[in-house]
Amino acid sequence: MLIWPDIFGLRPTFKQMATRLAESGYSVLVINPFYRTKKAPTAPDHPDFNDPPTRQALMTLMGTLSPATAMTDATAFVPYLDAQPSVDKKRKIGTTGYCMGGPFVFRTAASFPDRIGAGATFHGGGLVTDKPESPHLLIPQMKAHFLIAIAENDDQKQPEAKTVLRDSFAKAKLPAEVEVYAGTMHGWCPPDAAVYNHDQAEKAWSRMLALFSSSLA
Repeated sequence: MLIWPDIFGLRPTFKQMATRLAESGYSVLVINPFYRTKKAPTAPDHPDFNDPPTRQALMTLMGTLSPATAMTDATAFVPYLDAQPSVDKKRKIGTTGYCMGGPFVFRTAASFPDRIGAGATFHGGGLVTDKPESPHLLIPQMKAHFLIAIAENDDQKQPEAKTVLRDSFAKAKLPAEVEVYAGTMHGWCPPDAAVYNHDQAEKAWSRMLALFSSSLA
């Protein structure tokens, strides 16, 4: 299992989330997406994006990433995970992404269509854009089943995105659960988020486990 963190990167909360997922029976690799420029932890628990120095530092880190680095990382981390003795290579791999990690999930699934069996994104940012490298354009290259959990305020800003995603997965004949989670704000899933929504985060977690149970055989 590969976990791509949000804009705050690898920090204690994501290690706790990885441990929780491992307790459900999965081998888990949680990524520091900023490893090229900063060692983990890249933020403390309960980071504040509204704090100007914190925001500036994070935006600088984000500027070091691109679709190309995402593809490079996917092609490195999937084989690394497969090389671990705890991984059952007879089963498919699942991958999850939060916020900016959402596009990483798409690029990973497209890079390894025969290995990635399921992908889940939570308040994923930039899944549908008007650029030629938009993640949703990679859907025809995938074979994975998907869960797309959308924050209500993200949907209000880009209401057409969910329809584009549903249509794209349908055309590719790939099962995908695309849902707007009522009452949620962008970033609602990690427990250390200021906008954490416990009930909806638990619902999304249970839907993720159901997806993995059905799609990673």
